[in-house]
Amino acid sequence: MPGQPGRAGRRHGEAGPDTASGETAGTLHEHPATGSAKSAAGTGGLLEAALTRQNLQAAWKRVKANKGAAGVDGLDIEQTASVIRQQWPDIRQELLTGRYRPSPVRKVMIPKPDGSQRELGIPTVLDRLIQQALLQVLQPIIDPTFSKHSHGFRPGRRAHDAVNAARGYVQSGKRVVVDVDLAKFFDRVNHDILIDRLKRRIGDAGVIRLIRAYLNAGIMDGGVAVDRHLGTPQGGPLSPLLANVLLDEVDKVLEARGHSFARYADDCNVYVGSRQAGERVMAHLRKLYGDLKLQINEAKSAVASAFGRKFLGYALWVAKGKEVKCAVAHKALDNFKARIRQLTRRTGGRSMEQVVEKLRPYLLGWKAYFGMAQTPKVWRELDEWLRHRLRAIQLWHWRRPRTIYRELKVLGAKENVARQVAGNSRRWWRNSDRLLKTVLTIAYFDRLGVPRLS
Repeated sequence: MPGQPGRAGRRHGEAGPDTASGETAGTLHEHPATGSAKSAAGTGGLLEAALTRQNLQAAWKRVKANKGAAGVDGLDIEQTASVIRQQWPDIRQELLTGRYRPSPVRKVMIPKPDGSQRELGIPTVLDRLIQQALLQVLQPIIDPTFSKHSHGFRPGRRAHDAVNAARGYVQSGKRVVVDVDLAKFFDRVNHDILIDRLKRRIGDAGVIRLIRAYLNAGIMDGGVAVDRHLGTPQGGPLSPLLANVLLDEVDKVLEARGHSFARYADDCNVYVGSRQAGERVMAHLRKLYGDLKLQINEAKSAVASAFGRKFLGYALWVAKGKEVKCAVAHKALDNFKARIRQLTRRTGGRSMEQVVEKLRPYLLGWKAYFGMAQTPKVWRELDEWLRHRLRAIQLWHWRRPRTIYRELKVLGAKENVARQVAGNSRRWWRNSDRLLKTVLTIAYFDRLGVPRLS
């Protein structure tokens, strides 16, 4: 069967030219997938538009930039480039005639900071290319039809927009939130309902057929391909767009009723003026999601004060002037510290420079995401806690009293400070506070490249 692991073994060759560069696989130059996606889409041939050389090259650039692991076929980016160069005419013909069968996705469990795990389904690189090519043609057509209250996985929108919208609603006086979390949303998407909603937006039978094939591709778990009749696994380029297609139906109902709400993926918050109104909205949402065969996670959902809930990692609070402001939610702070502990384990046997190199991308990303938080004191406390931990790690690296004394003197420590710290060499955390601050200063960590959060 096309797309199964055995077929992948026959098709896949050795590493080849970069498909995204001027050295695109020769078959893409020589066979009829020419012209722009936009012009082809204008004729109603969306699948043909997705398979144009120009669109495929743009898709390949994105797939290659995203890197990512190999799928069930075990082939990386360069090996897949060779497959495309050698066998693209056959693959393209299968796609156009509806005979292409995607490979199952590879199941990967990603640990969360709270100890639980999130399931991802990693398609093969070839399937990621095809999905990305489809996305580039479908998104400009479908995305403009979505509700303005939807912010997740959309061009020009981000989580900050959803949080700002929520803050605006609360500032206007709507201080009760209907906080809805869907139970295992990506695992429970009903294929028939999703395809029906997709057909209402696009009329290309070839695209619909191919998307149905991706939904039904199955998942490889422990070397066994398991059929999948529900769900759209996170990990493929098309999954976010398909999720928005399904959830937009609820958005439109809320919009028609004039509700103030913000949705990001499967997190939806509706802001109302009273708890009684909130209970009515919650009951209506249970019915709306139920009609889509989706289930609200009652343990994580609630009608409550907007100041007692978190949304996308943020919490809201009221300043003295009655202005509603943003803060980092307590759970997000706990997750931050848990991740920092993981990245700075003492037993890593690394130098401080290596610790900082591993830490820096996470700190920069976290700071960028939570940069809207209006809580300077919290930022300062996190900075102090982080530097305290790094000082303790540095003592662990030095370990021996003689080494600690020598290194501190090299860094300019006073005699009494170097002796006292070296004399308490086993008290990593306590030793890393008052005395060590005078040597391993803020400027010291600045020179190492540790980003400041405050």
